[in-house]
Amino acid sequence: MNQRPALSRRLLAALVAAVGGALVTYAVTVLAYYIGLQGQSATAGAILGLFLGPALFLLVFMFVAGAIEAFTTRVRVVVFSIIAGVFAVYLGILVRDSLEGGSTFQVYSSDAQAAIYSSGLAFIIIGVVVSFTVGRRLYSRLLSADTSPAETGVARTALVRQPAITLSKGQLTHLKRKVVRLPKAQEQWAAYVEALRSEGFRIVEIEKSDTHPDSVFIEDTVVMLGQVAVIGSPGAETRRGEPDAVAAKLKELGFETHSIRLPGTLDGGDVLKIDDTIYVGRGGRTNAEGIRQFRAIAGELGYTVVAVPVTKALHLKSSVTALPDGTVIGHPDLVDNPAIFPSYLEVPEVEGVAVLVLSPSAVLMSSAAPKSVALIEDLGYRVVTVDIGEFEKLEGCVTCLSVRIR
Repeated sequence: MNQRPALSRRLLAALVAAVGGALVTYAVTVLAYYIGLQGQSATAGAILGLFLGPALFLLVFMFVAGAIEAFTTRVRVVVFSIIAGVFAVYLGILVRDSLEGGSTFQVYSSDAQAAIYSSGLAFIIIGVVVSFTVGRRLYSRLLSADTSPAETGVARTALVRQPAITLSKGQLTHLKRKVVRLPKAQEQWAAYVEALRSEGFRIVEIEKSDTHPDSVFIEDTVVMLGQVAVIGSPGAETRRGEPDAVAAKLKELGFETHSIRLPGTLDGGDVLKIDDTIYVGRGGRTNAEGIRQFRAIAGELGYTVVAVPVTKALHLKSSVTALPDGTVIGHPDLVDNPAIFPSYLEVPEVEGVAVLVLSPSAVLMSSAAPKSVALIEDLGYRVVTVDIGEFEKLEGCVTCLSVRIR
């Protein structure tokens, strides 16, 4: 169910990546050769002219590569940039020689000619490195950015993952096991994703993993801190492989990634962000070492991390979440110490503790909590409801099923 960016967006991203990549390749190559040929009859003008043709052809080839989405995987970037570099050098020098009616390299002394003949290889190598770094990052950033949000001030990309066929074997901690109907769960998941899409979110789907029953609860695999992704370290051993595909996708999209390392454990469901304060649940899935590592990463980015005891629910966000204005909502049966939060509001149903912020004025909630929905609506918010009953049997909630990129 991936939603591809519009053609106009892809072409714009391709153009920006091509211009940026070609300019950087040109500048670095010219600088390297100018420094290397000092004192060998080489002039700056001659070197500028030598690499101008290859740079222009590289721009064209990189634009074509971006237009056909060659920047979407690492292997494609390397393959296409090598091809582009080879043809750019060949055609660029060929055209220049043809226009001048002779050899381009005659302007240099004999001592410099040997070095200049290797210019093609150097240009190709630099072009590959720049394409893999600068070009790919520019391309990914433009595609992941939203230029037409339905409402301002919210994330517009959501990572999701289809339910595994082994979903019914998912972990349980506080609830008794009930029959989980996979077809019904798949139907509810599709409706959940469509609800996000209808609110203006671009959907990025991670490949399904049938070997991980809980993998649909993608929130636990990563915490997004702006352009930085903190890859989680699952507290349940059966979930240890889940973050790999998520981390790979985020790197592909151009995000900087940091990882929580064992023996530290941290589930994203234990992390509640409110402005520049981050509450982290210390419970069965997130341990002290995981919080220590996360605090170090988040602290460097200007966040304050507050550890919160969690004993009555699976995760912190199974017991509390926050409204757009920062008010924390929870149910007395699930919250250890509500006094920790500066602004706290009780809701009448346990299914009503979870809200997914859609915009500054709208949230997503479970349809199993009508009284809580009415309470939130009475506070002036627009509430979108979804049925996620099959996932609630596995201690899931509306926040668990997606990761919003802020």
